[in-house]
Amino acid sequence: MDTIYLQAKRWQGSVGRPEIQKFVGALQGQRAKKGVFITSSSFTAEAIDYASRIDTKVVLIDGPLLASLMMDFDVGVSVSASYIVKRIDSDYFEEGEVGL
Repeated sequence: MDTIYLQAKRWQGSVGRPEIQKFVGALQGQRAKKGVFITSSSFTAEAIDYASRIDTKVVLIDGPLLASLMMDFDVGVSVSASYIVKRIDSDYFEEGEVGL
């Protein structure tokens, strides 16, 4: 079983390649082959390109993806409103019958 390391940053600007390289270096120091880097902002194109080309598997999760995952898995969110979606019951309107 592999250990997966995680780094999370609440960042104002985009996370660049140097931050990902530091994380990969820390992973290698632990002899880890997998990691997840989460930011509340975004990643630069260089950071994304670097993560895609290295042998160490690093998953990058940016702010929009993080928000989507939080909604999908009900983490840190609450229901604000719910709606009932209705559809026509075709059995009610079968040929030759009057439902009213």
